Amino acid sequence: MRRVVCALLGATALAATVAGCTLKPEPLGQAELGAYAADKLRRVGSDQPLPGPRIDLYEAFARALKYNLDQRVEIMQTAVRAQELSFANSSMLPNFVANSAYAGRDSYAASSSISVLTQRQSLEPSYSQDKNYVFSDLSLSWNILDFGLSYIRARQAADTVLIAEENRRRVVSRIIEDVRTAYWRALSSERLASRLRQLEGRAQAAIGNARQLYKDRQTSPITALTYERELIEIKREIQRVETDLLVARSQLAALMNLPPDLPFRLAEMEGVEAGLKLGVADPDLVRVALENRSELREVAYRQRINGREATAALLELLPGMNLIVGGNADSNRLLYNSNWVGWGARASWNLMNVFKYPARQGLIDAQDALLDKRALAVTMAVMTQVHVSRVRHMLAMKEFQTAADFRRVQRRIVGQMRSSAAVESASEQTLIREEMNTLIAEVKYDLAHAAVQNARANVYASLGLDTFPLAMIDGSDLPQLKQAVQQSWLGIGAVFAEAPPIPRVPSSPAPLALRH
Repeated sequence: MRRVVCALLGATALAATVAGCTLKPEPLGQAELGAYAADKLRRVGSDQPLPGPRIDLYEAFARALKYNLDQRVEIMQTAVRAQELSFANSSMLPNFVANSAYAGRDSYAASSSISVLTQRQSLEPSYSQDKNYVFSDLSLSWNILDFGLSYIRARQAADTVLIAEENRRRVVSRIIEDVRTAYWRALSSERLASRLRQLEGRAQAAIGNARQLYKDRQTSPITALTYERELIEIKREIQRVETDLLVARSQLAALMNLPPDLPFRLAEMEGVEAGLKLGVADPDLVRVALENRSELREVAYRQRINGREATAALLELLPGMNLIVGGNADSNRLLYNSNWVGWGARASWNLMNVFKYPARQGLIDAQDALLDKRALAVTMAVMTQVHVSRVRHMLAMKEFQTAADFRRVQRRIVGQMRSSAAVESASEQTLIREEMNTLIAEVKYDLAHAAVQNARANVYASLGLDTFPLAMIDGSDLPQLKQAVQQSWLGIGAVFAEAPPIPRVPSSPAPLALRH
């Protein structure tokens, strides 16, 4: 009894010691945070080559698809889901378990027998087990019900892989749309930045001259003030447009995973519109979008997962059968057979699952109804996006044609003003004002062109069309990906054969490339 009490006291003391080792949250120190930030800053763009002297549109696409961090996150998400599927597949295998145990005591586990009739001890105390012994076994067990449930879970995991791939398609589509918009706006900024700064300086000088003329009483106050107001309005418009365009360059750098302050130049693009005709018949637009949009595919996969959850609920109502076979070994020297092979079977049935099934089936039905309504909502959203993208495209084309006409007229006006200024029949102030208006017209033309590019990218995104296979991104280096993107992008119009194009307004006679 004393030994028992001592053992209990020792166990109690050990438990109290472990319970006393409470942990408190330890925030990262400033040095650790600094090292963590420095590591991420070093790695954020360390695995990509620096751009060459000029980046064209297709290289911008390729760099964004290859190195954009949002797209890489989706790749890793897909990889994680694939590993979960692999783990779910392994869950269908039987259990193959090795056990080994050691047991000991300070006295023999001896016993004797007492007669039922006489209540006297019939045998002297004896034992059949050593004080210390080792027991081990190697068993193979397989539960048929668990195999069926694991198969259902593996099928659900396979659908989650497909959902991750659809999420990646959506991210890639957004990246393509954003790169196309940011590229043309950044190119406009690069082309017009120096002219904007020069003309802003001339505008400031002209405003000073107008104020001097008013002060010297060489012109009427209302004339001088009206001229100054016009120049300030044009200057404000230049500053607003310049700010908008400069932001586009930083956005493009971020999409390509390049540092915002990295100096790079953009290549002039010509003839990029030749292969971007959308050959989809009007009645087929919504059908094509509903078949290809990743949002609707994701809901369909979730509905399939929920349907398999109903099958899993039915399987759990069945009794489980566990089959066991294994080898055993025991170091007890008093055993006649210390090594043996054993087998068996055991059936078990959790009767509570029968009572829980109605509630679980109700939950599954509610989730199915929710997913069905979500599918209808997504369908309406896709239909609306297809319609809105087509309307936006037509409006962008109209605005582009108007901007092209305005630029053409303004160029003729400034040409006339330069001729008049050469013979001193027009003032320098008037010439500066018209040159500023001409530059604004050039900027508005470039912005209208960028809006057309954005609208066309939005049409492709609303239809859910892939310009190239996603597997090409993972298995190609940057030059190969650039070439593949260019070939796929220029051939996108051949996706649908001989279908009438989306109605468009007549294009401007001016070339669509960004040139003076």
